[in-house]
Amino acid sequence: MTRDFPQPLDAALIPRFAGIPSFMRLPIFSDPADLQLALVGVPWDGGTTNRAGARHGPREMRNLSSLMRKVHHVSRIAPYELVRIGDLGDAPVNPIDLLDSLKRIEAFFREIHQAGTVPLAVGGDHLVTLPIFRALARHRPIGMIHFDAHSDTNDRYFGDNPYTHGTPFRRAVEEGLLDPRRTVQIGIRGSIYSAEDEAFAEECGIRVIHMEEFAEIGVEATLAESRRVVGDGPTYISFDVDVLDPAFAPGTGTPEIGGMTTLQAQQMIRGLRGLNLVGADVVEVSPPFDQGGATALVGATMMFELMCILAESIASR
Repeated sequence: MTRDFPQPLDAALIPRFAGIPSFMRLPIFSDPADLQLALVGVPWDGGTTNRAGARHGPREMRNLSSLMRKVHHVSRIAPYELVRIGDLGDAPVNPIDLLDSLKRIEAFFREIHQAGTVPLAVGGDHLVTLPIFRALARHRPIGMIHFDAHSDTNDRYFGDNPYTHGTPFRRAVEEGLLDPRRTVQIGIRGSIYSAEDEAFAEECGIRVIHMEEFAEIGVEATLAESRRVVGDGPTYISFDVDVLDPAFAPGTGTPEIGGMTTLQAQQMIRGLRGLNLVGADVVEVSPPFDQGGATALVGATMMFELMCILAESIASR
């Protein structure tokens, strides 16, 4: 690996609307061994049960990520000075075969993991997190901090189909990839199919912080509880944009009113500095339902927030 740290294009020299779109305007790489933190698109929404379109999320988030700059204005983290970061392109997918896509995505992220590189993935619907877990947690279950309006621990949809964007974390627990007692879900809300919908999460020990509890206890107490739950073990952060109120992120497949503000979400991610982070994702940005690129901008900004704390975590190791 070269010691040179890749840098974004300078917007003072090359306008943001010019050049080839890439995540954060970084160079594009093909070998994960060249990077310490890989930005990866997963353009697939074969697990979506209602409003499709998240397959277009990575491309639009690449476009809007051109608005990100080099240094975090609050933490002063300069991620490009800490580790080698680049755009590793998109995971291969099969838009007409769900099971084949899961295999392809898993194989792509396994190569990243075997190279010792940490992934920051951009979906795609939330089912893409399952094959990522299969790649990262084959030998040891990981913990998770999960931002979402939905628990995504349902069992079956449309008969006996176990794989949708509403089931990834139930499957991950069952497969021994996700440690439920080191998992916290934040922002859960909205009507449910039955009174038993949340039984699995509760019975296996997942700490669920409904939006109402978050609103009552606030950001700092939620951060303290999240850090308590995951401890110092390997932890993944999964950010579904529908954790936000649709006033801030209308371009998503399953919006739920009464969600977080963008500032609250930023404060939450910033408060996770110092954890043992092994990866993260931003999912469910659906450009066909977006307005003026607002949700893609939100997704790209949350991606930058995650990139900062991931880079710091990697550098500390």
